[in-house]
Amino acid sequence: MDLVTPSIGLIFWQAVTFLIVLFLLAKFAWKPIMKALNDREASIENALSAAEKAKLEMQALKADNEKLLAEARLERDRILKEATEAGNNIVETARQKAEEEGSRMITNAREVIENEKRAAITEVKNMAAVLSLDIAERILKRELSDPKTQEALAQDYVREVTLS
Repeated sequence: MDLVTPSIGLIFWQAVTFLIVLFLLAKFAWKPIMKALNDREASIENALSAAEKAKLEMQALKADNEKLLAEARLERDRILKEATEAGNNIVETARQKAEEEGSRMITNAREVIENEKRAAITEVKNMAAVLSLDIAERILKRELSDPKTQEALAQDYVREVTLS
């Protein structure tokens, strides 16, 4: 059982050795170890703050991107609206021009028809006058072939002229 129970001398030397090792560790190793731990803690803290800062920047960038997308959508909608309005204006202008051209063509056609109608009426009147003169000439030749009839007709004219 001697092996299991330590003696006082052994405990003393173990305590002295422990205190020497503790002193040496405190003198030479403790400060670098604590410095390394503090440095690591600081680097972890810096990394966490940098990550938080990056997260905030990402949120700001995301908000900016969403704002830009919203502005781009508004711009797209405005451009589409303007294009639609421009297309409608072009169609409306073309329709108005077509209506004006159609009205002008109808007016011109009516004028041409009216002129042709007047020309035809004038021609018919001229033909009627020529035919009337021809018929009157034939009738007068037939009726005036007799000298008595010529004298009676002349007397009738003289009476009408003096009465008027």
